[in-house]
Amino acid sequence: MGGVLGLVQVDQSTVAIKETFGKFNEVLEPGCHFLPWCIGQRIVGYLSLRVKQLDVRCETKTKDNVFVTVVASVQYRALVDKASDAFYKLSNTKQQIQSYVFDVLDDAFVQKDDIAKAVEEELEKAMSMYGYEIVQTLIVDIEPDVHVKRAMNEINAASRMRSAANDKAEAEKILQIKRAEGEAESKYLAGVGIARQRQAIVDGLRDSVLAFSENVPGTTAKDIMDMVLVTQYFDTMKEIGASSKSSSVFIPHGPGAVKDVASQIRDGLLQANTL
Repeated sequence: MGGVLGLVQVDQSTVAIKETFGKFNEVLEPGCHFLPWCIGQRIVGYLSLRVKQLDVRCETKTKDNVFVTVVASVQYRALVDKASDAFYKLSNTKQQIQSYVFDVLDDAFVQKDDIAKAVEEELEKAMSMYGYEIVQTLIVDIEPDVHVKRAMNEINAASRMRSAANDKAEAEKILQIKRAEGEAESKYLAGVGIARQRQAIVDGLRDSVLAFSENVPGTTAKDIMDMVLVTQYFDTMKEIGASSKSSSVFIPHGPGAVKDVASQIRDGLLQANTL
């Protein structure tokens, strides 16, 4: 922008305000213009048509009487066809926009979309008479009061702790159920194994008695059972002695005690059968 010998250059996205003897004459658009200085014409100022941005911080109160700080970002620009209004009617454009934003936020609820829409509509109506267009209004931040923020954080923390406690309790419940089901299955399988083991022992004893009776004439089933019981008794003693973790066991032991052992085992089995 400048002038030499009455020539004035107006840059792109800018307009110049021309007066004649102190009175507004016209708006000069971008380009080169000739001003005859002899008849009192002069350029009194320039107006940018570029989009500008103003960030406004305003403390307001919600419908729940909670104080919050709202940060609004207003984008605006001067209109070419109203450049004279924009140049003459406002001495401080930013201060005027800020005042309107404060007025709107005093009555707005704290919802970003609602606030942005309300601010943009009110500013558009108010600033158009001054030759400015509101391009866009954004609510970039809503900051609650420090005490409110602390209370909200405590509420959120308590909620997360309750949720974590519920999840932990549910996990422990599932573990206990699975543990109980595992123990029940284990006991069932152990019972099945013991039953099969006892059945195998009974079948083996029966086969032994039959085979011994056939090969040794004159022996009775009682004689064979006594011999089997004594054999099992000595096998048990052998296993106890071979185990490194077994404790010492003192029982009557001798040639005459073998008959007593067989008799005791047989009597125990007979008593069990009669119960």
